[in-house]
Amino acid sequence: MNKIPQSIEELHRIETDLVAELLRLSDRHAADHEIYHGCRDLARWSQEHLRRLAEVGRHHGLSLDPEPPDDNTVLEKVRRKADETIGRLHPPGLLLLRDLRDLHKTAAGASLDWEVLAQSAQATKDSDLLAVATECHPQTMRQMRWANAMVKSLSAQAMVTD
Repeated sequence: MNKIPQSIEELHRIETDLVAELLRLSDRHAADHEIYHGCRDLARWSQEHLRRLAEVGRHHGLSLDPEPPDDNTVLEKVRRKADETIGRLHPPGLLLLRDLRDLHKTAAGASLDWEVLAQSAQATKDSDLLAVATECHPQTMRQMRWANAMVKSLSAQAMVTD
């Protein structure tokens, strides 16, 4: 049995998580313009990935939402309140490093899933799926590299200052 539809669904879920994580990080650290705008720009890539995955998923019998879920759910409001509390308990620099680390891990997982999808598309000669993976995967790797670069540039200051 072909497991490609399950792989598409899993990648769609991870890209949805990546959008939410980028927007949450952007909101939580809105005072830092580089973080705010960087995360917003990177989130647009994942939003496009969701649309592309929904489109190619239809060819595999899937019905995936092409848009990320609305941020105004009750759960999201609770999460924001918890973020405010965490922000008061931990130094902002350390909180930002933790958020960037989490972002990097999510992007790395998405990158691996894009690779699996690309290899599967090649094996099954699915040119549409391969085109989506080939176009989207480099952007996901860029999201991961951006998070890593931000950790490198912010970690020394966050770790040695009060």
